[in-house]
Amino acid sequence: MRDGVLVALDAPLLVIHGGAGVERAGLSAAEEADARRALEAALRAGHAQLEAGKPALDAVAAAIRVLEDAPQFNAARGAVFTHDGRNELDASIMDGASGRAGAIAGVHRVRNPIVLARAVMEHSKHVMMVGDGAEAFAAEQGVELVDPSYFRTEKRWQQLQHALAAEAKAQASNTPLELPGKAYFGTVGALALDAQGKLAAGTSTGGMTNKRYGRVGDSPIIGAGTWADARCAVSGTGWGEFYIRAAAAHEICARVRLAGQPLARAADGVINRDVPAAGGDGGAIALGADGSVAFPFNTEGMYRGWIGADGVPHVAVFRDEALPRP
Repeated sequence: MRDGVLVALDAPLLVIHGGAGVERAGLSAAEEADARRALEAALRAGHAQLEAGKPALDAVAAAIRVLEDAPQFNAARGAVFTHDGRNELDASIMDGASGRAGAIAGVHRVRNPIVLARAVMEHSKHVMMVGDGAEAFAAEQGVELVDPSYFRTEKRWQQLQHALAAEAKAQASNTPLELPGKAYFGTVGALALDAQGKLAAGTSTGGMTNKRYGRVGDSPIIGAGTWADARCAVSGTGWGEFYIRAAAAHEICARVRLAGQPLARAADGVINRDVPAAGGDGGAIALGADGSVAFPFNTEGMYRGWIGADGVPHVAVFRDEALPRP
């Protein structure tokens, strides 16, 4: 016990996701294989930090950097395009032991948004920075900036063209454009439990295809898409507007802390009951200080995985896959 919390000491654990809303029809065999390899690489990168005795924050940041660099996921290099043909990137990170957090939104040139989110947490008096101001801070902190063309992938560009065509068709027929829930999906996230029993969480995203007006979802909002405290850590992936309204990540951990609910029950109640009841959908990963994990989602698939003390990565994509638990 530590401060009244049961912790799993000397049993480091890393849990990740690469986004819910995965559909077999939209994923080729080669794309699926590449995504699985990227998930395994992210798990190994984070595990290396834990194996070296580094804090949970280091493991979370290392894993997310790998996922941000992988074009298979909607974060950084594989980010979707806005209506204006740009990439707008959001990220957040939180240290469960101290309650410190950092977040950024609407940046266009930051190669690894999770690195900037951590810099906001560690080197400023603020929690969130956005847009040009966040990039000015990035330059001051020596965070790597790249030309916006770095983030372009042809698959994401074609997704924007299809979205624009659907929007134009709806306008021409004077009918409302109904977006499927999957239009709002696409995030990467990581949670870590270090050898000292401390937790951390992080999330990074490119937002939604064809978004306008500087729309921001739940991923950079502490308590909505990301949360970590002494007992529980959560990273979400889903229809951001509903995760914000539900304070989804915090709500899961609040049920663990205040109601004494098991982690899996709390996560299922928020992600698979409350969010759908309000009209949204998606998924999440959750990790407890006692080493318990949960992977709730209500879509056809969610990129997900974990790695424990033995250093063996375990990954899954679709709902019907068996994913062994720690």
